[in-house]
Amino acid sequence: MRRLAFIRAAQRVGVPLADIRAALHTLPEGRTPTAADWARLSQAWRDELNARIAMLERLRDDLDGCIACRCLSLDTCTLYNPGDRYARSHPGENRLTGKARPGR
Repeated sequence: MRRLAFIRAAQRVGVPLADIRAALHTLPEGRTPTAADWARLSQAWRDELNARIAMLERLRDDLDGCIACRCLSLDTCTLYNPGDRYARSHPGENRLTGKARPGR
């Protein structure tokens, strides 16, 4: 039951099933996993989850301006390319994720 609860909790925070499966394979065989075993698994995802939380907070904070903008342009979007100042210093990079935009 704990494994099922772990899978459901991990899915709810967006951990891909392949990552969940790989994590479960690290649990000890022949004994019931301890609280320390479960903590080790969740700790491995902490940095990634914190990065997602930070990204969602930036999105939330910029969302009002984005909805009111109505620009419908990824080239001038305040999230993707705020005022073109960001585009000059980070060509092709997405402000929200810090990753290159597809096709660039």
